[in-house]
Amino acid sequence: MLLNGDYEQELIQSPLNYTGGKYRLLPQILPHFPQKIETFVDLFCGGANVGINVKSNLTILNDINKNLISLFNTFKNLGDNSLKLIDKIIVNYGLSQSSKYGYEYYNCCSDSGLGFYNKDKYLKLREDFNNNKDISYSHYIMLYVLIVYSFNNQIRFNRQGDFNLPVGKRDFNLKMKEKLYKFIERLKFLNCEFSNYDFRHFNIERLTSDSLVYVDPPYLITCATYNELDGWNENEEKDLLIFLDKLNSKNIKFALSNVLRSKNKENKILIEWARSNNKYKTINLNYSYSNSNYHKKNKNSVTEEVLIINY
Repeated sequence: MLLNGDYEQELIQSPLNYTGGKYRLLPQILPHFPQKIETFVDLFCGGANVGINVKSNLTILNDINKNLISLFNTFKNLGDNSLKLIDKIIVNYGLSQSSKYGYEYYNCCSDSGLGFYNKDKYLKLREDFNNNKDISYSHYIMLYVLIVYSFNNQIRFNRQGDFNLPVGKRDFNLKMKEKLYKFIERLKFLNCEFSNYDFRHFNIERLTSDSLVYVDPPYLITCATYNELDGWNENEEKDLLIFLDKLNSKNIKFALSNVLRSKNKENKILIEWARSNNKYKTINLNYSYSNSNYHKKNKNSVTEEVLIINY
């Protein structure tokens, strides 16, 4: 995907199917970012769809999920060798390679998927990953292979820190290989740092007025795997808004992605906060991307996705 206007580089999609990923919204979000960014902070980077596509002298990818940040760090440091190690793990565990052998080779079809063939092999990989004490690059490549072969290619850990998703229908197909290759290539040339802080402990003292902090937190009024275990509540929401006010008081630019209303729910905390400072500007985004829901008669059922900026 290419962005019209002054944005010359190709938009790269994350190799992770992370809940709430902003790849499709990039053409709406990026034009609202400042043209000159010294340090760009992707504070809740998730799949890094935004951070990997922003031009800056320094990009900081931060997320509270240590496994996620370690995976990105692994891709950065191993580079193309990541792909070789992925193939090695797939072969060692006997997982399917549909791009090489096709579905019939595994007595499967595209509609039903490869889960039946991969299940036992996947569970063995998952067990080995969860029991592994040698936290090396290989460990995080194992995690990526798990994600690829898991249900909907998602990431989920239980309270004990174990990866617990069941097997999925797909494998490391050509499309996924291409996304990962492009992502790694972009990481190679990106001047980036990786950090693993709760947003309340992120050091903002190094930031200046030429910095931009992009904030895409869990959404208070929508459901997702990251707040199944009460990982985001009203207290978290209020603390985040205090953090953004602090950035503003130090003349540091921020851009907040969030939703004001969704499925008859309303984020009153966020709405009141956005109105509290006349410097804050709320920009409406087309949440449904290519198929707009804004023409529905029941406006209360519409998801109102917004970008709130202080510059």
